Order: sequence, then structure tokens, then C-alpha cells
Amino acid sequence: VAPRHRTRLAIASYSYWHFKTAKVPIPVVMDRAAELGVEGVDILHRQMDLEERAPLDAAGRGYLRGLKRQAFRRGLSICCVSTHQSFVKADRAELAAEVAHTRKCIELAYELGCPSIRINTGRWGTTKSFDQLMADRGIEPVLPGRTEDEGFKWCIDGIERCLATAEKCGVMLALENHWGLARTPEGLLRILNAIKSPWLGAL
Repeated sequence: VAPRHRTRLAIASYSYWHFKTAKVPIPVVMDRAAELGVEGVDILHRQMDLEERAPLDAAGRGYLRGLKRQAFRRGLSICCVSTHQSFVKADRAELAAEVAHTRKCIELAYELGCPSIRINTGRWGTTKSFDQLMADRGIEPVLPGRTEDEGFKWCIDGIERCLATAEKCGVMLALENHWGLARTPEGLLRILNAIKSPWLGAL
């Protein structure tokens, strides 16, 4: 008889924080996850006690090592870090800033001993209300004067510019079929098929 595989569950840290109250600290999430008996945690970068867009300095690295220690003491795996970035940027300087941010998140995951980060494509930003975006099932108009093909080109370029850092750190980029260009299976596959790298996958 073939051995049965154990189902391993992790909890996303934002399950305890819904963006409308003070942040629930990651160590508190870890304690609650351990009490539930799950195997790991998926940490939302925006929920950490770090400046989201600031460079990772010595104090930040100390904070990350504290989280790594806490996870070890509680018997948890940090299985993923969820980032917030957008590669749907017509402006080259804005795209470069998003690439730099994503590279920093890869290094952050490396500090945590985490094997993957969740990335998304980003979106056009033509729907200003996030609640309205959700009501529209993630569909929004393309920027005036631009095309969806251009959006895919920018996104593919942005991801490709992060791959060397991902390989150096041994951290997988896990592309979500979230709102944005990867909202549909076709959009997700268009990006994955355009980038032939073992350091990019889907989530």
C-alpha cells in the first residue's frame, strides 16, 4: 500500500488583520497558528513591523531574524511571503522602483529562510475603489491610450528583471492568479509561457 501523504496547512497572516484596524503583529499570528496546530505561516509583507518601501537595514534584518526564531520556537515553517507590487507601469522609472522593491522582498524572504514569495502582476489602477474592483471581479478598464498587450510586456519585463535575485537567494517567485493581468487562466499562462525560468511558478 502506498504511504498516505499528510495534508499540511498554513495560515496567511492577514487572516488575522483585514486592513481596517491596527496591524496584528506577526509574532501574535505565529502564536495563534501554533495553537491551532497548523504547519506554517504565510506572512504578508505589509503586515510586518517594517517600512514597506524602505531599504532593508540592520534593524530590519534583526526584526526578521526575530521572526525566524519565533517560528522555530513555535514549530512553524515560514512557507511564503506575500508582496504588494505592480509591474503594470508604463513609466520606466516607476517599473524600476517596483522591480527594486520586489528584489528587496526576495532578500527579505531569504533572511527568513522562506522558499517563496507570492507576487502579482499589478493592475491598471483605473478603478480607484478597491471595493468596486472586487465588485467588478477584478476587471478594470485599460489606461487610456494603452493596450493590454503593453501591460503584459511591462509585466513580463518586470518579472524577468527579478529572476537573477531569485536564483541567487534560492527563492521561488509564485505568481498568483489574482486580480490584474493574471486574473484568468489565459492571462496567467501567457506570462508563465513567456518566461522560461525554474525560479518562476504559479500559485
